[in-house]
Amino acid sequence: MRIGCIGVVLALLSNVMLAQRAVTIPLPNQGGQIRAGQIRADQIRADLYGSGTRGIVLAHGGRFNKQSWAAQAHVFSDAGFTVLAIDFRGDRLNPDGSPSAEGSNADNAADVLAAVRYLHRIGVMHVYAIGGSLGGDAVGEADVQSNPGEMERVVFLGSEGGDYPEKLKGRKLFIVAHNDESGSGPRLPGIKDHFARVPEPKKLVIVDGSAHAQFLFTSDQGPQVMHEILAFFTGR
Repeated sequence: MRIGCIGVVLALLSNVMLAQRAVTIPLPNQGGQIRAGQIRADQIRADLYGSGTRGIVLAHGGRFNKQSWAAQAHVFSDAGFTVLAIDFRGDRLNPDGSPSAEGSNADNAADVLAAVRYLHRIGVMHVYAIGGSLGGDAVGEADVQSNPGEMERVVFLGSEGGDYPEKLKGRKLFIVAHNDESGSGPRLPGIKDHFARVPEPKKLVIVDGSAHAQFLFTSDQGPQVMHEILAFFTGR
């Protein structure tokens, strides 16, 4: 009886460990000064969820951090994916303690690519990525720089997907709210312009409302957005 109880406890502990693990990913040949509240310049921090041969890198937007993906990461890991939510090396904290992404587009893209390659190194065979807003630009730039097959499917939330839409590889899904606006105006026209230049296969989903990027998940459109992403990652 005691042995059976110990087995149950060990199984539960194993499930908890698989639910979320903190990892650090080294960035070769990096250096430089580290400002107060900024993470080390030679590594990125990440949260790893679940297990499986298919993996997803989650790249946050400018006002978020890796923890902001927790709810979605659990959904993806429950669906059988290995999930890696990253902080960028340039992330820092504002005086009020809120997160702010201060890194360059080039560094952010390199961080995404390092995360993609980390998943491959630990045995993940098929790697996908989701980027919200600023993170979407990083995912797009990383995809352009990646080797063929490294990033098979990419999702852009409220993002144009970087500066080189013609060079994006694999399968692409763009999701944006119809009335999503930045300080300079509606985002939809720019996203449509980039989408038109992206090679097939590709899909553009325009949902109701004005929620931007990761805010879509907590809006009325959240269930539809998650359904679209899961269908995109599990379909052929």
